[in-house]
Amino acid sequence: MNAALDTPGPRSPVHARSGHRLGAARPRQEGPADLRLVPPALAAWATAALLLPAPSGVSAGVVLVALLAAGGLLALRRRSRRPAPTRVSASAVLVCVAAAAASAGLHGADLRRGPVPALAREFVTVTAEVEVTSDPRLSRPRVSGAHMTPPVVLIEGEVRRLRRADGGPEQLTRTPVLLIVDPRAGKTGGSRTGTSTPPTPSTSPTPPAGRPPDARSAWLGLLPSTRLALEGRLAPALASGDRFAAVLRVKGRSGPVVADEPSAVQRFAERLRAGLREATDGLSADARALLPGLVVGDTSRITPELDEAFRETDLTHTLAVSGSNFTILLALLLGPPGLAQRAERRGLAPRLGIPLRATALLGAVLCLGFVVVCRPDPSVLRAAACGSVALLALATGRRRSLIPALATAVLLLVLHDPWLSRSYGFLLSVLATGALLTLAPRWSTALQRHGVPPRLAEALAAAGAAQALCAPVVAVLSARVSLVAVPCNLLAECALAPATVLGFGALATAPWAMPAAKASAWCASWPAEWIAQIARTGAALPGAGVDWPGSWTGAALLGALTPAALLAGRRLLRHPWWCGACALLLVLVVLRPPPLTRAVTGWPPPDWRLVMCDVGQGDALVLAAGEGTGVVVDTGPDPEPIDRCLHSLGITTIPLVVLTHFHADHVAGLSGVLRGRSVGAIETTGLQEPEAQAASVRRLAAARGIPLTRAAAGEQRRTGALTWEVLWPPPPGTALPEPLGPNDASVALLARTAGLRILLLGDLEPPAQRALARSPAGAALAGVDVLKVAHHGSAYQDPDLLRRAAPRLALISVGADNTYGHPAPGTVAALRAQGSMVLRTDHHGALAVTGTPGALRVAED
Repeated sequence: MNAALDTPGPRSPVHARSGHRLGAARPRQEGPADLRLVPPALAAWATAALLLPAPSGVSAGVVLVALLAAGGLLALRRRSRRPAPTRVSASAVLVCVAAAAASAGLHGADLRRGPVPALAREFVTVTAEVEVTSDPRLSRPRVSGAHMTPPVVLIEGEVRRLRRADGGPEQLTRTPVLLIVDPRAGKTGGSRTGTSTPPTPSTSPTPPAGRPPDARSAWLGLLPSTRLALEGRLAPALASGDRFAAVLRVKGRSGPVVADEPSAVQRFAERLRAGLREATDGLSADARALLPGLVVGDTSRITPELDEAFRETDLTHTLAVSGSNFTILLALLLGPPGLAQRAERRGLAPRLGIPLRATALLGAVLCLGFVVVCRPDPSVLRAAACGSVALLALATGRRRSLIPALATAVLLLVLHDPWLSRSYGFLLSVLATGALLTLAPRWSTALQRHGVPPRLAEALAAAGAAQALCAPVVAVLSARVSLVAVPCNLLAECALAPATVLGFGALATAPWAMPAAKASAWCASWPAEWIAQIARTGAALPGAGVDWPGSWTGAALLGALTPAALLAGRRLLRHPWWCGACALLLVLVVLRPPPLTRAVTGWPPPDWRLVMCDVGQGDALVLAAGEGTGVVVDTGPDPEPIDRCLHSLGITTIPLVVLTHFHADHVAGLSGVLRGRSVGAIETTGLQEPEAQAASVRRLAAARGIPLTRAAAGEQRRTGALTWEVLWPPPPGTALPEPLGPNDASVALLARTAGLRILLLGDLEPPAQRALARSPAGAALAGVDVLKVAHHGSAYQDPDLLRRAAPRLALISVGADNTYGHPAPGTVAALRAQGSMVLRTDHHGALAVTGTPGALRVAED
């Protein structure tokens, strides 16, 4: 030992007051990780997950066997002269198994007893009083055939009393149910005996004077602990092992009828949340949407496009309030975690002279407020439980150990609410925290040994460890593995703390000093916009993610590949040149430069004239109109496939988007076409049906400042070497045998490029096909080179039109395993019988037409 270290020297006042040479902050050697609580926590978790759907008798049997086994082990320990610690540990595991089995049995029994399950099996209509137990949320809209299924309001609640709508006695119960509220259904008027909760600013703007409040906003504005009087139809739970005894479907057009107001605590929490929303109202769209999500998990303003960007980059954990938010708050109060028990600890509490145990008490109050304001979601509960255990250790003077704290949190939460054992959110939260406590410190040390600066090493290790453990579970949920998650999380991490701190400042001051709250929110908007820009940029990269089997088999495969990749990476760290080569390869995979992609894959062929993109059950085609330029005809049912297709083709400029008609499988992907591209105009059919999809197109066009035009037969256009003519629908005022429906109002085009004649029929059905053949444009239909078969190759085709067109190549855009029977075998057989080559996207993927009339070729992606 260096003699200088033993020589007394000047001491700081803090050290002097402590009475020790090194003061109260003398560092202690860390021993091995304390893992004693990990087996009991995991055993309780597994037991609860397995026994929740089991009959009560099975749970009771597991409790009895586990207790007898634990008692037997303890009895053997007393008789043994040398007590075995393993027997004590095994006994603790068995006791936790028994406790978890009892909790799971009781919670599972709640779903099977009482009148609700029996009435649900009969699909009975009931009048009920239901207590709301969570924040209402909207379901995600889905494309269902030609229509976009509108979102409904989902509310978790407990039935407290009910009776059959057709008469019968009122019955008291306490049964968890899921309310599915369709605000479009039901009567618009009628007497109301309760008080309707007003809409919150997060759901929709205040309606103009003279108009009734929006029913959906009223439902979304309900607070937990509110009691509702409603009528609905019971149905069995959506899935086996669900935490709800039944589903209660409510027609909610007239809005909710409140039987009892929410509690004072919930009203105060909502006052804070509403104040935060008001403080962010004047910010940019991204900051206005993100700040409530970053601070309190309020994602009501997040647009589907931004939500998808966060999913693609694995940044959704920033919107689900988690331990990172609570850690930031505790760090403000206590200072850095490593100094929490030292005399030199920093933070607000020591600066204000608050003693250690009072600080722990203040932290407990902060923990309770955090759960109330942010709502008891799985990640919030896990973070709060970990923080509570740590604060208890701080108050009692015991050294804090984070791994036992995490294990204790898991054990207590699973015993309190065994349904968390089946929650993906809870699993991801625990895995991420465990990665930060176990893998990240070792990886950080290893990186620092290879010359990485300490701060960067810690950030890289934390992001990489969390991604390594969470990626298999994320793959199960999204059937995709993100390749940009680690860099995106690294870049977002530097902005997360200031955005959260300033956002909480706005939350705390909004009810009393709105100008100060607005100032704090404005400052927080800068890091929030940075996070949003990272998500959008990362998601826009063509190789941002790779498809992966969305099953537990796929998760196991990814889990097995991850250690192999880590071992290879560890060896690569010894060879800087190989590290650089692998990093460059990863960058090329993510960026996928079109010239390089074409050289490696052969897609797209250099002289492509038409590409039918593979967008599933829908239509999306691109006509080449010059370098980086293309005319898009329809956009498919989802933004992502058409966006990927256009990027693979190198399309950056679109002079015209043609939407043949407004069915969702042709227009719902429009936002993907507009993403990062210059669009000159959007041309549509004249029939604005379905109105919801037509209105969505108008909103998107108006938001981007893109002019809308209507197609009519006789219109002719040219872009570069591409020319096309509109064949259908006829101009307004044209006499027709019968009114046109949405399919028969489809825009039909005849395009010419490089000598090829390409006929695009949209979704025209036999009546319109026959009218088109008899129209003045009918003469131009004979002997085309390429035919886009109408309506995904359905059986509704006019044989005369198919014979007249006599295409050499017939292309069918159709989704694999669709439920409509597309394409019809008869349609395919008729085309092949007249010598046409028939290709379909569900079998061949995206299709590119190349060549000339004398040398027509097709390439598959």
